[in-house]
Amino acid sequence: MYLSKIHIPWQQAQNPYQLHQALWRLFPGLEDADREFLFRVEQLQKGMGAQVLMQSAIQPQSGEQSPALLAQREYVLNVQNGQRLRFRLRANPIKTIKDSSKGSVEKKGKTFTKTVRVPLLHEEQQQAWLERKLQAFAQLDTLIVQPEPVLYFRKNKEGRSGKIQTVMFDGVLTITDAEAFSNQITQGIGPAKAFGCGLLSLARI
Repeated sequence: MYLSKIHIPWQQAQNPYQLHQALWRLFPGLEDADREFLFRVEQLQKGMGAQVLMQSAIQPQSGEQSPALLAQREYVLNVQNGQRLRFRLRANPIKTIKDSSKGSVEKKGKTFTKTVRVPLLHEEQQQAWLERKLQAFAQLDTLIVQPEPVLYFRKNKEGRSGKIQTVMFDGVLTITDAEAFSNQITQGIGPAKAFGCGLLSLARI
């Protein structure tokens, strides 16, 4: 894996959907492939742009039309059971509920009520969501939950807009299944990865 620090100009950085498109330009020729990168906006300055931390399976390539690569290093994850690590994660804690107003859908001859994603807004709900996401491979030791402003986006081609509620988690965890933990690091945690959620950053204690 690779860890890269990237600068995205303000024109693309002010809309999360365009920011995600800009990051794709670091992987020329792979626009139609499955996304193999996670990212987190570390700093967003009006008029200046965004500083982005990105984790990718493929080495990014900066060109004339792509964002600027400020720094880059190869990232080898080497963890063990019982190891304690500090972590940071921007996430979109949600629950899925049935919503009859959205109609229904048929699958394999059966009719199901359509579902919608609802953000979890209370800190105890957000912590419980994170504990569920980690339970297969890590134990949560300490946690600080930092609420964040609603993130608005628009899809230019479709003319649609939307919003998500993000939360920043900082804390300490203990690894209980190193192999499963390593696999999850590459996949990310939770939904909204296209909008900068899911990257689990780690540091030794």
